[in-house]
Amino acid sequence: MIDLVLGGNKSGKSDFGLDLLCRGPRPWTLVATGKSRDLAFRDQILAHRRSRDADIVVREENTDLAGALRLLAPARGSVLVDSLDFWMFSLVGASQEHRARMREEFFAGLADWREGNLILVSTEMGLGPLAFDGEVRAFARDLGQLNREIASVSTSVYLVVAGLAQKLK
Repeated sequence: MIDLVLGGNKSGKSDFGLDLLCRGPRPWTLVATGKSRDLAFRDQILAHRRSRDADIVVREENTDLAGALRLLAPARGSVLVDSLDFWMFSLVGASQEHRARMREEFFAGLADWREGNLILVSTEMGLGPLAFDGEVRAFARDLGQLNREIASVSTSVYLVVAGLAQKLK
């Protein structure tokens, strides 16, 4: 089963994803893709760590999300990936070929996901104003396309706004 959880910044999507994770079969694994690059984000990551259930195994992954999922799939537990937008941020400086390969391998892993629960958290950037910068607009288009493609293969899709989750699919 694959669940996609979408929402804006600080919408409560990570909390909802954790709730879905803890309702699923064990073992519970969180694949964290965010890297702290400033003090405020470092504090946010620390707060998330403190509030998490101690039974949740945390695995940090930068660019090879498909490889992490391949390793975790045989455990047949529940896996939360938080978040796909940070995974895409980690690929921004990579070559077009490398980004395409990572994306292709990720979707192959989704197609092969058979056992356990996979919960994917991602930012829905399309609800805000159009970005002034061309690079940010390109990132928003790429993330929007990724979200659409994942939604098409997901069992369930949720939108979280103001801490409230609405099931879309």
